[in-house]
Amino acid sequence: MTDVTVVGAGPNGLAAAVTMARAGLSVRVLEAASTAGGGSRTSELMRPGHFHDVCSAVHPMALASPFFRDFGLSERIGLEVPEVSYAQPLDGARAALAYRSLERTVQELGPDGTAYNALMRPLVEHSEAITRTLMDPLLKLPREPLAALRFGLAALDQGSRTWNRRFSEDAAPALLTGVMAHPVGRLPSLPSAGGGLLLALLAHSVGWPVPQGGSQAIADALVEDLRAHGGALETGHAVDSLSELSGSRAVILDTAPAGLLRLANGALPARYERALHRFRYGNAACKVDFILSGPVPWAHPGLATAGTVHLGGTRQETAASEAEVAAGRHPEKPYVLLSQPSTFDASRAPAGRHILWTYCHVPAGSEQDMAAAVTAQIERFAPGFRDVVVETHTTTARGLAAYNENYVGGDFGAGAVTLGQMLRRPVLSPTPWKTPLPGVFLCSASTPPGPGVHGMGGYHAAAAALRTVFGLPLPSLAPGR
Repeated sequence: MTDVTVVGAGPNGLAAAVTMARAGLSVRVLEAASTAGGGSRTSELMRPGHFHDVCSAVHPMALASPFFRDFGLSERIGLEVPEVSYAQPLDGARAALAYRSLERTVQELGPDGTAYNALMRPLVEHSEAITRTLMDPLLKLPREPLAALRFGLAALDQGSRTWNRRFSEDAAPALLTGVMAHPVGRLPSLPSAGGGLLLALLAHSVGWPVPQGGSQAIADALVEDLRAHGGALETGHAVDSLSELSGSRAVILDTAPAGLLRLANGALPARYERALHRFRYGNAACKVDFILSGPVPWAHPGLATAGTVHLGGTRQETAASEAEVAAGRHPEKPYVLLSQPSTFDASRAPAGRHILWTYCHVPAGSEQDMAAAVTAQIERFAPGFRDVVVETHTTTARGLAAYNENYVGGDFGAGAVTLGQMLRRPVLSPTPWKTPLPGVFLCSASTPPGPGVHGMGGYHAAAAALRTVFGLPLPSLAPGR
């Protein structure tokens, strides 16, 4: 008999497995794909020697997640932290840059710098407390209530229709809107403001790291630690029913609610099953990868130093693009997230080549190839971009759904980021990771704290399983232990 079986080797599943193995339990991880990683895989997508991140590429939570901090991720893998965390180009060869240094960011924002500083400095000064509060169980009292209150007030400021009241120009609001558009949804809104402000405060505190060798390095570090503590990983092993796992005392599922429904096959209590059926998935992404013969020829030179670039134009333009997606339409000028990891990590491509990672938001279930629209949006801010494109690969929203069962309709966040589903993810409970089935837990991004490569969903599920099934405390995650 195995103490624990984990289904799914994404970051959350692996975080749960590592935690359970370090507690001295026997752990087996079953992954349907041929490699571990889920949302943190890297592959030679088009040509040998060109390494593309299949899903996530830049990791704001890698240095800030309580799980990864305790795990010592930065001691286990190389993390390149760009001087400019993210940027927002504007027409006329202009751009707003979010430096690691809040002071420099404020200085370059001109007349709106003071307003930006007033919004962000109280958050940056309490970044660790705010991050831990947002990563903790929803119904747990915050460790530093004043810091949590400051964050809530900032989210209200930027999540309502009065979000422009403090600004007089276009650069600072555009910079904030680019980061707040990461969650797919209408702007402004409280969920988008909360998610964006968390990413923004991390940009000015720990930075937005790019893993050396690709996002796969994160998964590989977790797998290495799992095996070092006696755990086992079986790839190419799909699970069709919970009945296959009856030999385990605890089962932890890195699956969306739809996956739990499939695996349970009618075994869940009716009320809980109805709640899972009510769980809503959000709109989606169309991912476009490029091989380039040189760096992106940005009109504004500062963009070349940014780890992430948000292409959406002004605050009004980005909000209009997201409103189009929310209405079920494909924007002519989409909001595009872009990263050129080979700028910071030469191992990603052969000499003289670069890889470029992009995606834009599209309606759920879309089969439309957005490569032309994405290319046009890049060309808008980088004239001559088409001349350096060697090859392009598109993964539509439908393709993302086929790649990962958790990405229902192409929703890479495994659930709509709405105010209601911030409270019910997937149900309202002090321990939403615990299902009504004895010994069965859920740990995907469909559970708190939601999307992102942070491992906290897995860590919380493991904590609940250790406490309720095994009567054990949380173990140390420190390297070498």
